[in-house]
Amino acid sequence: MTTEQKIANFFQMTDEVWSRHAHPWSVLTRFPILPLIIISLWSRTWINWWCLIPIIIAIIWTWINPRIFPKPTSTNNWFSKAVFGERVWLNRQKIEIPKHHQPVIKNINLISFVGLPFCIWGLIQLNIWPTLLGITLVLLGKMWFLDRMVWLYEEMKDANSEYQSWLY
Repeated sequence: MTTEQKIANFFQMTDEVWSRHAHPWSVLTRFPILPLIIISLWSRTWINWWCLIPIIIAIIWTWINPRIFPKPTSTNNWFSKAVFGERVWLNRQKIEIPKHHQPVIKNINLISFVGLPFCIWGLIQLNIWPTLLGITLVLLGKMWFLDRMVWLYEEMKDANSEYQSWLY
């Protein structure tokens, strides 16, 4: 089981939840989660333990978000296809994906991962520049990853009837 599959299992991502997560608003409203957590941690010296309240809210929102939106009326959009690509990526051990995607996706994830130490160091030191560099790398990596997921889905949608059924 891949790390991504473990995360999906932790969040109890059933077919129903995935179909709701394909709503564009579900994708868009997840982007503020990391900045909210970082701002909350940054403010710890001013508001002390109260900084945990927005962090807890962000964590709860991370779990609720894919469940709260209805199924989209159409999935023929970039956001829905990004979610479908994530599902295809998660399923890569069962249905092989084109080889040219694998190293690129791993490198994109590496870009996001490289941003984390900068974020952490900047937050520990309350130094704005490494924090901003870190969050920029993480978010740019995530957006690039989602864009690659759209590409992956577009290439794979005809490989499997289930993948085809997601697009309407």
